[in-house]
Amino acid sequence: MSAPRPAAVVDRVVVPAGTTAAAAIAEAGLPTTGPDAIVVVRDPDGRLRDLDWVPDAEVAVEPVPLSSPDGLNVLRHSTAHVMAQAVQDLFPEAKLGIGPPIENGFYYDFDVSKPFQPEDLERIEKRMREIVKSGQRFSRRVYGSVEEAKAELADEPYKLELVDIKGDVDTSEVMEVGGGELSVYDNIDPETGKRCWSDLCRGPHLPSTRLIGAFKLMRVAAAYWRGSEANPQLQRIYGTAWPTKDALKDYLNLLAEAARRDHRKLGADLDLFSFPEEIGSGLPVFHPKGGILRRELEDYSRRRHEEAGYQFVNTPHITKGRLFEISGHLPYYADTMFPPMKLEGAEYYLKAMNCPMHHLIYKSRGRSYRELPLRLFEFGTVYRYEKSGVVHGLTRVRGLTMDDSHIYCAPEQMGDEIKSLLRFVLDLLADYGLEDFYLELSTRGEGPKFIGSEEEWAEATEALRVAAEESGLELVPDPGGAAFYGPKISVQAKDAIGRTWQMSTIQVDFQMPQRFGLEYQAADGTRKRPVIIHRALFGSIERFIGVLTEHYAGAFPAWLAPVQVVGIPVREDHTPYLQDFVARLRAERIRAEVDASDDRMQKKIRNAQQQKIPFMVIAGDTDVANGTVSFRYRDGSQRNGVPLDEAVAHVLEVVRSRTNVGPSASA
Repeated sequence: MSAPRPAAVVDRVVVPAGTTAAAAIAEAGLPTTGPDAIVVVRDPDGRLRDLDWVPDAEVAVEPVPLSSPDGLNVLRHSTAHVMAQAVQDLFPEAKLGIGPPIENGFYYDFDVSKPFQPEDLERIEKRMREIVKSGQRFSRRVYGSVEEAKAELADEPYKLELVDIKGDVDTSEVMEVGGGELSVYDNIDPETGKRCWSDLCRGPHLPSTRLIGAFKLMRVAAAYWRGSEANPQLQRIYGTAWPTKDALKDYLNLLAEAARRDHRKLGADLDLFSFPEEIGSGLPVFHPKGGILRRELEDYSRRRHEEAGYQFVNTPHITKGRLFEISGHLPYYADTMFPPMKLEGAEYYLKAMNCPMHHLIYKSRGRSYRELPLRLFEFGTVYRYEKSGVVHGLTRVRGLTMDDSHIYCAPEQMGDEIKSLLRFVLDLLADYGLEDFYLELSTRGEGPKFIGSEEEWAEATEALRVAAEESGLELVPDPGGAAFYGPKISVQAKDAIGRTWQMSTIQVDFQMPQRFGLEYQAADGTRKRPVIIHRALFGSIERFIGVLTEHYAGAFPAWLAPVQVVGIPVREDHTPYLQDFVARLRAERIRAEVDASDDRMQKKIRNAQQQKIPFMVIAGDTDVANGTVSFRYRDGSQRNGVPLDEAVAHVLEVVRSRTNVGPSASA
């Protein structure tokens, strides 16, 4: 759930030397209570600071409201501390792990003698409310030495481990220590000034627990300390926190709606797909109705690609490991690839990506500039060893079919090709019903992971940036998020309930042409290297079906629906009349059938509604006598006495227009 945008605040506030940031905020007349309260400030180095921070010299800081993304993280991190305090109040033997903010919430890990139960969460919540109401202050102090920290944390073995790690721990994840400085946050009783509880932490935190507007503990899960199966298993309590009770209520309503749309449940209810234990985790099978849905998605995509000048290829599911050594994938992706098979003196891998094989197709013969841009496309199945803990329905699988395209173009064609490609991607996604987009630009980070020269990366990044900005969509930076061989644009799409999903990706690659020795003959007769643009439209067919199932809550538009029309006779003797009508629809390639079961008419209508069939076509004595049928739609609206020719034309119009059906379609 996206946080509401904060009210306008002053861009900068000057904090004099020896004065707290809180005093400067108050002097500027900025809010200190409510959802737009200023809770921390950002110093000129970009570091978030508590409001009781006192700079050594005068400095201009950026106020950070509670309702901003950074403010929400501070709120949730502070709530995690309150939860940990409540746990240790109620379970004194509990040892502390880590407690970071996460998207829409927070968690904290505990080492306890027995797992937490639902009634334990109720007790913890009650104690948290007492702590929040008491208005405890969060107060930062710095340990003078490692020895001092260890002495104070002698009863906390996991915190002692963090002290030893110091700045080496991933602070972006655990937010515990950083910068070589060991700091601790005390929760201070506002009446007595005494310390109620402490935690090793780099902060920052809210000024007071009273700014925690609303929270709820969600669930308990097992988690290995620092994510390693070699370490002890801890109990992880997840929670969520928001500036107001209304914001919490909205979020919980969103979760309830998301549960109603869960593609795993709908997949079973609508008989689309399943995950047989006998096959293995993350390896779905598609049933006949799911096969229809998948075929329609793929067939329309194939037609649009053919119209855009793509050429279809096919590659095998297995390859010698040498191919991934040439491409450079093996050092980076070995952990997410299935183990190799030793055959005939060579190691073979299940294919984890399609691009190296496409490069071999390009290289199979000489190429001329007249062939460029050469656009290769494949629905290629790949296999990735995702850990069992992250496998999730169709959205995170181990066997997936990528709609991969690789465009080989001359350097001077690159800019126009990226722009055209981005427009093609956005238009095609819109045809499937996704229309609310923004873009993310992933660029090179630090370290040896990224190959190629700075100049090549700069040129590739600039080409992507220009295309993204010309699209008119919001562009969000993602520093360091690029693949090892080049930067990328990711199309982020919002679904019907506002959740964001990563869809298409477009990557510019100067490195693979060099690694594979790809060339083309230029107009002047010289040999030159092409640029490769990697592009996936759906990402994977499986994931896209999962996303669309949730986007439409299983009520797919008529052109995608596995069953588009069901005929429902009022009495058994009306069945032949509807069978003749359905035969006319089938002749037009409409997926139609007649419910000739022994169920009563109302039961048949309920069954069709539960299966989310777009058109229910009902016929009784009057329809048979007049040569008409009556329509009932998924939204419950009806259209009666429609002549047969008009009824066929109506179904064809809706299906071929790729729109959904409802009151507007039935008017």
